[in-house]
Amino acid sequence: MGPKVENVRIIYFAKNGDEPFVQIITAKDQKRRQSLCSSEDEQPEDLLPQLREHSQILQDQHLERLVAHLPARTQGYPWRLVYSTTVHGTSLRTLYRNMASVDRPVLLVIKDMENQVFGAFSSHSFRVSNSCYGTGETFLYSFSPEFKVFSWTGKNSYFVKGFMDSLQLGGGGGPFGLWLDADLCRGSSYTCQTFHNQPLSTHQDFFVRELEVWTFE
Repeated sequence: MGPKVENVRIIYFAKNGDEPFVQIITAKDQKRRQSLCSSEDEQPEDLLPQLREHSQILQDQHLERLVAHLPARTQGYPWRLVYSTTVHGTSLRTLYRNMASVDRPVLLVIKDMENQVFGAFSSHSFRVSNSCYGTGETFLYSFSPEFKVFSWTGKNSYFVKGFMDSLQLGGGGGPFGLWLDADLCRGSSYTCQTFHNQPLSTHQDFFVRELEVWTFE
């Protein structure tokens, strides 16, 4: 007897007197069909999040992995694009300005010139600050080359700090877990005590191709 195949549905079709035929639908296919056909009020809990705007970076495989690691308080809400280099240009000042009225968590998504995707979830929106802010919900993540999440280690609380000329996430004992310059063109990622992360990109110093920040309505 062959191995048992789970999460598979077999559907029989017949139309206008033709011979019936069989279609096999996996759980992943069914999930995608429901996502496309269901109304907002009828979406099952395990569907991909609804994006209010188009993303230049995020694809289904990114969303499936990320949504499973987001805090419960963000689950089930549509995602709204707060800032995009494609739409708003490359300026950290504009990013801060767009987020001035946002009082919810945000998801930073970066694609570098090597087409690697990585970023951070922040418990608080990005802003200029005199000290570090955020909570232990904050984490770094990378799809370079496989998906990994780097959660808070508890060693310090250097989650996020915003300057007019840079944005820093994670620190302690030297370099930052993720750093971006004022033009959102250059960045770096090194191991830090806050998240004990691996470098998020294949290169510790990288150039940004696309950058987006999403929040949860």
